[in-house]
Amino acid sequence: MNSALFDFTGAAVLVTGGTSGIGAGIARGFAAAGAEVTITGTRSSATDYDVDLDGFVYCQLVLTDAAAIDLLAASLGRLDVLVSNAGATMPGGDEWTPDGFSSAVELGLVGPMRLATACVDLLAASELEGGGSLISIASMAAYRSSAFVPGYAAAKAGIVNLTANLARRWASRGVRANAIAPGVIDTPMTAALSAFPELGDPERAHIPMDRFGTVDEIVGTALFLASSSASYLTGQTIAVDGGYLTM
Repeated sequence: MNSALFDFTGAAVLVTGGTSGIGAGIARGFAAAGAEVTITGTRSSATDYDVDLDGFVYCQLVLTDAAAIDLLAASLGRLDVLVSNAGATMPGGDEWTPDGFSSAVELGLVGPMRLATACVDLLAASELEGGGSLISIASMAAYRSSAFVPGYAAAKAGIVNLTANLARRWASRGVRANAIAPGVIDTPMTAALSAFPELGDPERAHIPMDRFGTVDEIVGTALFLASSSASYLTGQTIAVDGGYLTM
């Protein structure tokens, strides 16, 4: 077996949107590596979800609520890794309307930026080897037009640029900022692509590896980026996409 093993024993990790999909996988990955993991979701408590969230500290968070973001950051005693994953398409309705577009950008870019800057002092105080780390989840939508979700795509493109800017701004404080741009990953958000060939087949045809990715294939990248193995890596967005961007 040639998989890498990471040790995050005692590290404090916050994963937004950690109740399902990529966020849940990353949260489980850090917990399995020994980290103390806090996850966020939009519901009032962990018991409101039909998944097992035992082993995590759960906090309710809506990223469009500035006061809630600041309150969460203030409640954290320490933080070594922030995984900024939470997001959604069409949070305010049709993203081709000004209000729908604005809602998508508020949720997908402004909220994550507010949380990151609210947590930077904690990340700068991290004693984790390799320093404190911000890992943002971008998307293939950052690199191409999106017929139905232009606000979501604009927000993800903004995440790529914000990652580079935060990396430059925070380098002197010992905080690294990187992002992951997943390709089509088999999650509840992409379930329709698997269920309906007329939707999924064109996407698969755009992937040289001829398959959708799995959540576990994103987790390893997140663990690497937060580890001392990536101590000289900052400001980068890594595409984990089966070759999607080569087509």
